[in-house]
Amino acid sequence: MINIIGFFAAISAVFSWTYACSIWRKESENLLPRHINIYKNLLASVIFLPVLLTVSWLSNISSIFILMISGIVGIAIGDNLYINSLKIIGTRKTLSFEALTPIIATTLGTYSINEIYPEQVWIGSFVVSFSLLMIVRQNTFQEEQSREIEILGVLCALGSVVCAVLAALLSRIIFINSSLNPLETTEIRLLSASIFLFLIYKKDFYYLFYNRSLTKKNHSKLALSTFLGTNCGVFFQQTVFKFLPIGIGWTLLSLSPVFALFLSNREGDKINKLTIIYSFLSFIGVAITLI
Repeated sequence: MINIIGFFAAISAVFSWTYACSIWRKESENLLPRHINIYKNLLASVIFLPVLLTVSWLSNISSIFILMISGIVGIAIGDNLYINSLKIIGTRKTLSFEALTPIIATTLGTYSINEIYPEQVWIGSFVVSFSLLMIVRQNTFQEEQSREIEILGVLCALGSVVCAVLAALLSRIIFINSSLNPLETTEIRLLSASIFLFLIYKKDFYYLFYNRSLTKKNHSKLALSTFLGTNCGVFFQQTVFKFLPIGIGWTLLSLSPVFALFLSNREGDKINKLTIIYSFLSFIGVAITLI
């Protein structure tokens, strides 16, 4: 039962996050990546604000502090890098750098919190990582970019991966050692990220509120992507790390680039036969992991 909950939470997170990423990629033409990050985190933390009334603050003070760090690293810093990468190299290629997360997460889970994985989990993680790395090697993007710009996008994507895995590890530690539920941990992480971003980018907060160039259509798209990618996406992700070991959880969550194939035409990213073959191979890797 636990694995089923974690599995469906991971698939839901992948769907939510992938669709939201495509919107953020489009809206990055009108806003700076940090503006999108500020917008989505502030709105998402307000939506889940009533959840704070259920938190036992005194009995979970140390766990809350760790979650605050997780929110700052994974959401405030990691998502800033992530959205920068979306703007530079596109949705599918950015998501494809999550190919590194199954191996990194499985290794961290083994050596930092002593999660023991059977051989098939390691094999499945390697198959998924290999498949997604081969997907990102397919040069299908039509828009010409300078090598320096593309390298910057790659560095942002890699940085976001490191931040995401470290934040996930902290969340997994909290679920193992506290009674906090996924909804509570989601709001604590979102709120801490919003506060951190406000302290760093105060002027950008005011700019967003008084930016008349944003139309109602822009706001509606950002609101939809926030609810799907941030509220639902982070909640589902936290649910995954409550019910599944971090290595298995990230192997499932790393399927985002496969689902991003359905959105590729919107960004001028043509899909070739090898990309489709490697996408199916990634699903085989997941199946091996779950056996």
